[in-house]
Amino acid sequence: MTKRRLVTTSVLTPQPAAGRFTTALSPDRLPLLIAGASLAIGIAAAWHYSRAGLSLAHYDARAHLVVARRIIDSLTPGWQQVGAVWLPLPHLLNMLPVQIESMYRSGASAIAISVLSTALTSWAMSSIIFRATRSASGAVAAAALLLLNPNVLYLQSTPMTEPLLVATTMMGIALTSRWMDAGARWPVAAGIALAAACLTRYEAWPITGATIVLAAAVSLRRGYTTTAAVAAGLRLAVFPAIAVALFLVNSRWTVGAWFISGGFFVAENTEALGHPLVAWNQVREGLYRLSGSALVWSGSAGAALTIVAFARSRSRASLVLLLALAGAGALPWFAYLQGHPFRIRYDVPLVAACAALAGAGIGLLWTRARIVAALAVVALSLAQSPPLDLAAPLITESRRDAANTAGRRAVTAFLVKHNDGRTVMMSMGSLGHYMQDLSAEGFHIHDFLHEGNGDLWAFAMTNPRATVGWIAIEEQAEGGDAVYLASRHRAAFLDGFSRVAEGGGVALYKALR
Repeated sequence: MTKRRLVTTSVLTPQPAAGRFTTALSPDRLPLLIAGASLAIGIAAAWHYSRAGLSLAHYDARAHLVVARRIIDSLTPGWQQVGAVWLPLPHLLNMLPVQIESMYRSGASAIAISVLSTALTSWAMSSIIFRATRSASGAVAAAALLLLNPNVLYLQSTPMTEPLLVATTMMGIALTSRWMDAGARWPVAAGIALAAACLTRYEAWPITGATIVLAAAVSLRRGYTTTAAVAAGLRLAVFPAIAVALFLVNSRWTVGAWFISGGFFVAENTEALGHPLVAWNQVREGLYRLSGSALVWSGSAGAALTIVAFARSRSRASLVLLLALAGAGALPWFAYLQGHPFRIRYDVPLVAACAALAGAGIGLLWTRARIVAALAVVALSLAQSPPLDLAAPLITESRRDAANTAGRRAVTAFLVKHNDGRTVMMSMGSLGHYMQDLSAEGFHIHDFLHEGNGDLWAFAMTNPRATVGWIAIEEQAEGGDAVYLASRHRAAFLDGFSRVAEGGGVALYKALR
C-alpha cells in the first residue's frame, strides 16, 4: 500500500508550460547556460576587485588562508590544525593549494573556490525554478538578482566561506527536489550536498533542518503516508547528521569540548544582548542594506506565491523547499542575542534566499506577466544596489581593518629588521590575518606559536620566556587577545621581555638575551 502511494510520474513531474522558447530547453540546459554566464561574470568581478586591492581586505579572508595553510605548515602539523571554531570543509579544500606560496599570499585558490561556488549556486537556483515552473524568465531573474548584487559579487571575489555555504545549501535543496521527483529511495546526492553545507558554516545547520522538514511536508502533499514521509525525511537527515557528529567528535578530540559556543568574541552588542526583537531588527537592517527594498519585497512576495503553489499543485510543491534558505537568518539572530558584534556579511545568505524566492515567484506568475515582472524587479534592484559599487556596505565593512593594517607596518618593519629566527608567540584567534600579512616578508606559519599548537601554547601561556623569543599582542580589538589578558592578570607574564614596537593595536615584545 505504501509503495503505491509513493506516487506516479504524472504527479511528481512538472508539466511544461506553453511557449516555443521554454519547450525548446530541457530542464538541464538552461541552468547550465546560466551557470556558464555566472562563471564568466564571477571571474571578471574577481579580476576587478583584485586590481582594486580588495581581494584580501577583510581580516577573516586572510585568516581563512592561515587556517588552511597551518594544517601542514605548523610547529605541530596534523588534523588538529583544522580547528574547532570554524567548520573544516573550506580549509580542507584549500589545504594543498595554499602550500604554494603565490596561492597563499594572493588567496587565488580560495577565490577560485568562491567563484566556482557562485556558479554552482546559479545552476542549482535556476534548476529548481525552471524544473518546477518551466519559466526561463524566473530562472534568469533569480540568477541576475544574485549575480548583479555588489555585495555578492565582492564576497565571491574573496577567500571568504559564505559563497561555498550558499552553493552547498542551494545544491542540497535542488538535489532534494530532484530526488523527490524521481521517487528514489535514498537521497545520496542531496544528502552529500547538505552534509557538505553542514561542514562549511553554521548557518547551514538550521537551513538543513528546515529542508528536511519541508521535504517531509512535500512528501505528504504528494500523497505519501505520514510514516513514509517521515521515513523519507529521516533518510535525508542521515548524511548531514553524520557530518555534524564527525565535527563534534573532532572538536572534542582537538580542544576537549564537544562544541565551542563562546569565548571567541566580546559581547559588545549591548543593544541586542538579551533582546530578541532588537536582534531580529539588526538582521533585517543588514538585509535591507545589502539588497535594497525591491529584492526583499519581491522575495517576500515570491515566498507567499510558493506557499500558494504548494497548496494548489503537487507538481510544483517542491518549490516550497526554497523557504528553507530563510533559516540562514537564525544564526546571526542568535549571535546578536548573545551580544555578538553586528556583521553585515552575515546577511549575504539571505540575499541569495530573496533572489531564489523572487525568481520562483516570477515563474509562478501568468506567462505574459513573467518577463515584465522580471525586468521590473531586476531594474529596481540594480538601481538600489549598483553592481561593482566600491562603496557597497560589505566592502565598507571589509575596509575597517585598513587603518590597523597601515599602523602595523611599524611592528612589521622592526620584526623583519631584527628577526633572529626565534619563534613568535601570536594569538591566531586575534591576529591570524596579521600572520598572513607577514608572509610577504618571508614568514611561515611554523614561525609562529599559536593556540592550534596545543600543549606548546599552554606551556608558553604559563612561561613564555622559556619558549619564545618574540610576543605580538593585540591590545585593542574586542578587548585584547588571550595573551593581552594574561599579561594584565599576571604582572610577571612579560618578565624578561622588552616592548620594542607598536602600531595598529599590536604591541611587539622581544625576549632579552
